[in-house]
Parts: sequence; structure tokens; C-alpha cells
Amino acid sequence: MLLFRSEEDIETWAGKTGNNRGEAVPLMTVWELGKEWYRDRLDPDFRGLKPDRVRATFQRFGLTSEFWQVP
Repeated sequence: MLLFRSEEDIETWAGKTGNNRGEAVPLMTVWELGKEWYRDRLDPDFRGLKPDRVRATFQRFGLTSEFWQVP
């Protein structure tokens, strides 16, 4: 994850580095997603996230573009 001030800064960075620009997500969305994503990681019975849960989580946070699609 990289933090940028604006879409223009993302485009500038991508152009200078030759990297794909990826997806721009507001910082608060990333924070809330992270809290949900890692909420049960310390549970001794945790065995990873199933694709259905990943899709539902992304959907709940409005992450629905092609970038966020899970097979």
C-alpha cells in the first residue's frame, strides 16, 4: 500500500516508476477494511479467509471494481 495526496500524484508516480497505478481507496476505508480483515487472526482456530467472506467484505466496503474481484 502506498499513500498519496491526490489522483494526480498517483498518476505522476505511476508514470515515473513504470508501475501500474492499482486502485485508489480513501484512507478511512483502508483503516476500516483492515480492522475487519484482521479481527480474528489471533483466534487459535483461524485458518484463513474463505473467498466468500473476502468477496462479502470487499462488497461491504464498496470495493467492487475489477481490481477487487476474487475468483
